[in-house]
Parts: sequence; structure tokens; C-alpha cells
Amino acid sequence: MTGRLTGHVAVVTGAARGIGRAYARRLAAEGAAVAVIDIADGSDTVAQIEAAGAKGAAFVADVADPGQVTAAAGEVAAALGAPDILVNNAGIYPNQPLEAMSIADWRRMFAVNVESMFLTCQAFTPAMKQRGWGRIVNMTSNAVGLVIPGFTHYIAAKMAVIGLTRGLATELAEFGVTANAIGPSLVRTPGTEAGPPIFFDVVPQMQAIKRTQLPDDLVGTVAFLASDDAAFITGQTFYADGGLLRAS
Repeated sequence: MTGRLTGHVAVVTGAARGIGRAYARRLAAEGAAVAVIDIADGSDTVAQIEAAGAKGAAFVADVADPGQVTAAAGEVAAALGAPDILVNNAGIYPNQPLEAMSIADWRRMFAVNVESMFLTCQAFTPAMKQRGWGRIVNMTSNAVGLVIPGFTHYIAAKMAVIGLTRGLATELAEFGVTANAIGPSLVRTPGTEAGPPIFFDVVPQMQAIKRTQLPDDLVGTVAFLASDDAAFITGQTFYADGGLLRAS
């Protein structure tokens, strides 16, 4: 690792496992102190960070709850210092046909996958603006360019993430804060393994790189976007998806 994030404090939501854990480990390896925020216990992720010689702390919070996000922001600042890197990774991935979907299902999808990003950005960007430097990386999905049954609400929410990212880029650029998004393919995680197993047979065959994507396939992209190497990049969506959307 280059140590290019030394002196920075990163927040990674949904980092108790899966992609978020991989992100937290990589940012720590690059020198950042890392706050793990998750509705589940993130102590295992922090243990891995500390075993590698970096600094981390875990905070239990539902990032779809405004009060819990505000409280977590204060706790993170007290424990590690004011964060200047925010990776919005928390999300849900239910497969539901449109006719079986309730308005509560729809709203929960947007609360976790979109509104949580609004809340964390409101909580953490003031310190970034004061410092004159910040990085926001939001997780979208290549599903926005695909035809997948049972994911109408998911696709709509991930499209909203792209719009949110562009809006953040516009408002925050003058303060030295960039905002970008990463759209992976189907990544093998405990969350996606709870979905239809056939997807792991079908999706890799649609990619140029014909194997199942793993969390570590994404960490180089997030480390780059969180660094000074990406200082002139903002409002963009990077599809790190094995070339699935190459024809779109």
C-alpha cells in the first residue's frame, strides 16, 4: 500500500461484513483511521484493521435513522477525529415482484439505500467543508443498466444514488469535496448469497470477465477515489463490474 491516506479519517457504512469490510480494510491499509458504522456489530472488522497495524473503531447505528446518524457522527469524531472520507456502502438487496411489493417495502428500500446517504452526508460534510478537503463515495449498482425481474425498487433506488452523487458534486466542489459513485456487478457477499442462486450462474456469463465478482475486486477503486489522485474527478459513476455494461 502507498500510505496515501495517512492522516485521514474514513467512515464506511455497512462495514461489518462483505464489501464494506473489504473497503474498511483497504482504506486502513492505505493509512486512514477507519470508523465502521453498521446496524450489526462491526468489531470483527475493527479487529482485522487493528491486526494489520491500523486504527479503527466500530459504532452500531441504523443509518436510515436521523437520530442514530447524528449520534454516531459525534461518537466517531470523539473517538477518531472528524472524518474527511465517507463511503456510503450500507444497503439492502431484496428480490420482490412488483405485484408483491408493498409501499412499506418501497419506502424501506429508499430509506436504506438512498435516504441513509442523505443523512450521512449532512452529518459528515460540515467538517469536510471546514477542512477544505473531503471525499464521498456512494455505492450504486450496474443493475441500473440491466433488465432484472424482481428488482424494480432496487433499480429505482440505485438510479437515485447516481442523481444524489451528481448533486453533491455540484454543491460541494467549491469546498474541495468530491463525490463519486461505484457500480459493481453481482458481488458474492452474505447479503447477495441470500438471493436467487441462479444469478451467480447467469450474471458472470454476461460480463467480459467471466467469474463471480468478489469484494476485493472493488477496493482499488474506492482507495483511488478517496485519495488525492482523484482530486479532479467528481460527479462520476465508475462501473467496476467486470465489463458487464460495456455495451451500454
